[in-house]
Amino acid sequence: MTAAGDWAKALDAWQIPEQILARTAESPWDLPPPAFAKAARHALARPLNPTHLRALEALPNDGTLLDVGCGAGAASLPLASRAKVIVAVDESPAMLEEMLSMARNLAEVVTHQGTWPQCADEVKAVDVAVCANVAYNVRALGPFVTALTQHSRERVVLELTDRHPQSSLNWLWLHFWSLQRPTGPSASDAAAVIAEALGEGVNSTHWTREEPVLGGLDADRVAWIRRRLCLPPSREAELAGLLEGAGPEAPTPMVTLWWPGRA
Repeated sequence: MTAAGDWAKALDAWQIPEQILARTAESPWDLPPPAFAKAARHALARPLNPTHLRALEALPNDGTLLDVGCGAGAASLPLASRAKVIVAVDESPAMLEEMLSMARNLAEVVTHQGTWPQCADEVKAVDVAVCANVAYNVRALGPFVTALTQHSRERVVLELTDRHPQSSLNWLWLHFWSLQRPTGPSASDAAAVIAEALGEGVNSTHWTREEPVLGGLDADRVAWIRRRLCLPPSREAELAGLLEGAGPEAPTPMVTLWWPGRA
């Protein structure tokens, strides 16, 4: 099987069984825009991480930057002093509203609402493309990164956790549903798919994110985890107790991949 086929098969294993989905009235996939705004504020307040630095290296003064799956802009807004225009792509209108709100007085932002690469034809080429914490949601990763590469003149920078980001909840799936969850794919698998799609290897930087991307263990995050686990609101207190009892979350191993653009 190809690297792309292995990647797709590994992601398919994360599907939630229908008998569990049928018992919840809330979508386990909805993401909370305010939490992403919190992540963007955190990124703006901290030193640049390796993803920002790899993008900054290739971004000219008054350059153009594409952020696919932008959320509220945590991967791109810290580069606003160098970027003349940030092109923000996200399938969620609410996320794009958060991005525009966060970007006020920082950068000119052009938004495109849609799924990448389906909306790629609407987007002009830029100097640098960034994509952070999106890859594990992309079953057809090869066409996804190919479109990023074709839209970037200088460099593509892709950030992801070293392991599937939902792996940290596996013990809770076991506790509440007696369901064994997978652990793959990994960042190295993503690098193999990209190399296969582009016909060349990619560069990588391994680093550690000290705090969860969606913030600490507050009530909003507990509610988000509950929905992700397909649990009713009545189980929220139990879930909060388990999370608190587990102690502080360990730092998250991260990987930043980057390669030349071909626009």
